Amino acid sequence: MIDEFLTEIVGLRRAVKMFLDDRLLPYGVYGGQQLILEYLWREDGLTPGELARRMGVETPTITRAAQRMELAGLVRRLPDPEDARLVRIFLRERGRELQALLPAVLGTAVDEMLEGLSAEERAELVRLLAHVRRNLAGKKS
Repeated sequence: MIDEFLTEIVGLRRAVKMFLDDRLLPYGVYGGQQLILEYLWREDGLTPGELARRMGVETPTITRAAQRMELAGLVRRLPDPEDARLVRIFLRERGRELQALLPAVLGTAVDEMLEGLSAEERAELVRLLAHVRRNLAGKKS
């Protein structure tokens, strides 16, 4: 059971990343970056640290992604006007334009990933995955 569980989790993570990359790269977005865009669509000008806390990842992960997204013309990183030690991430026009496109792309992708599961099974899967994630929260070594 242990090997099967870990194999499935690791394989699922890799497969989801590749699947999302296939659907998002035509828009200049790598899988995972859509989450940064979603937060910036709600509140533009967040710092990497603020994004990291909201997304439950490490700040360097956001910093690297933001650098890549800046090169793709999706965001720009500017110094905080009140604290020069901080950088704030702002949407560029291309990043704003994707707000009209990516939700439908992601909706279709999720439907494809969960094909064959009933609405109840989908809800149960999300509930179970959230439970596992909560079990892991705060248990880093």
